[in-house]
Amino acid sequence: MKKVLIITYYWPPSGGAGVQRWLKFTRYLPGFGWQPVVYAPENPEAPVDDHSLVKDVHPQVKVLKKRIWEPYGFYRRFLGMSPADRINAGFLSETEKPRKKEGISVWIRGNLFIPDARRFWIRPSVRFLKRYLRENPVNAIISSGPPHSMHLIAMKLRKQVDVPWIADFRDPWTDIDFYDQLRLTRRADNRHRSLEKAVLKGADRVVVIGETMAKRFGELAGIDPVVVPNGYDEADFAKVRDKTPGDRFTILHVGAMNKDRNHPAFWNALASLVSRHPEFARAVELRLIGKLDHSVTESIRAAGLEEITRLETYLPHDRIAVTLRSAALLYLPVNRTPNARMIQTGKIFEYMASGRPVLGTGPVDGDAAAVLAGAGAGKMLDFDDEQGLKEALLDYFTQFRAGSLPVTEPPVQYSRKNLAGRLTQILDNLAESSN
Repeated sequence: MKKVLIITYYWPPSGGAGVQRWLKFTRYLPGFGWQPVVYAPENPEAPVDDHSLVKDVHPQVKVLKKRIWEPYGFYRRFLGMSPADRINAGFLSETEKPRKKEGISVWIRGNLFIPDARRFWIRPSVRFLKRYLRENPVNAIISSGPPHSMHLIAMKLRKQVDVPWIADFRDPWTDIDFYDQLRLTRRADNRHRSLEKAVLKGADRVVVIGETMAKRFGELAGIDPVVVPNGYDEADFAKVRDKTPGDRFTILHVGAMNKDRNHPAFWNALASLVSRHPEFARAVELRLIGKLDHSVTESIRAAGLEEITRLETYLPHDRIAVTLRSAALLYLPVNRTPNARMIQTGKIFEYMASGRPVLGTGPVDGDAAAVLAGAGAGKMLDFDDEQGLKEALLDYFTQFRAGSLPVTEPPVQYSRKNLAGRLTQILDNLAESSN
């Protein structure tokens, strides 16, 4: 069996979206003749812990862990947070914070910690992995980012060991949705862009999750990235295939919702139907699972939707499938940011695997819209299409009352097992060409 070293920041018991891609890939790689060796921090700053994910680690996966130092202790003290408070990703703020201090911390993050706050792990990781590979050779190296410090570990390691390297991007670098909020100086911006291009050109292969990102990276570095999207694990849904919605018309969103995913047109459309259609008002329930930016809760309050809204902070991943299948409609807000067209949130694939209809708000010509349309799994409406949202919500509600809500089959092209097979083709080709 060939071996692949996977450098990732997120690994169980860390929870959240960042861990899913490589946890699931490593579950199926042994079946294609590749044993994963995972390198991850022993004490990461994870957004949440999810111990239910530990059982998804394949018994043939070898896990190496090394302690990491990160400056988050200083960040917490600076903002008056307690040591137990978690650091939210994507500029999600659950409460109003002093603007001056928050602005200073953002400036420090963007300009001093390049490419990110995990940069202090690069040098010790390269030393450790170089020694490890001397006695435990592998056939390929994969780095998963963000955080993009993982790519810098792999890039420096690649210069010292003759092993092909795949840089896997779950999100873009300088095109990520919050890049323009980092308050970068010109010097810092140039540094980010220089490192990005060095990784894209230095990797033996670049893998991305979507077509728009592939095109953008191709323009940046003159390369031809391979698209291997995120997906869903059939095993997660196998036991709950027959779960059906109850007597409530539950509109469900799972995952964090920051201010860029807070779209007033959706709340206004929902509020309009609640006020004008008594049957709809009696049956509808809005269920939001995950951390919410304070702007989201304020928008819900302003729209008068508090009485129909049910909030939950987190759901262990082993309960995702049954929860999705118990809903009537799944809501998918795409970040309203300059890179909106390239965004494919990981949840879209588990949404589709549930068979429940998906209603999205975002660019109608973006990657997420194309994925939904290709699978016949739902609709993507423009951020501001309040009338279209009202019509879509009412249409889905009418079908719900009639017991005729559409149920779609999981799109097999996005199963984690099939995607792992595509990934191993890349690995096999690199391993053969390096021999």
